[in-house]
Amino acid sequence: ADGYYQYQMDECVYSTSDYSDMVYLRSLSFNKDVDVQFNSTVGKFVGLTEFGVKQAEYFNKNQALVQQSKAAVDTFCRPNAQNSDSSVRDKT
Repeated sequence: ADGYYQYQMDECVYSTSDYSDMVYLRSLSFNKDVDVQFNSTVGKFVGLTEFGVKQAEYFNKNQALVQQSKAAVDTFCRPNAQNSDSSVRDKT
């Protein structure tokens, strides 16, 4: 199977019920290697490979993208965690 394998993974990581420690992670991978990652705690894209460093520099120049990614904790993570957690709590 010739070809390329590219994917993006978005994660919301937390361990407290008030979500105060929530972190948003976006990982961009190519051929199963993570090239670049955004971490809401760090507040910018970080390159993990030679190609990823170039990508991170490019992404970090786009302040709208950086601000949108920083805001994902509040716009993406918390609402989904609240929905998910409440449906689990309601079942017990």
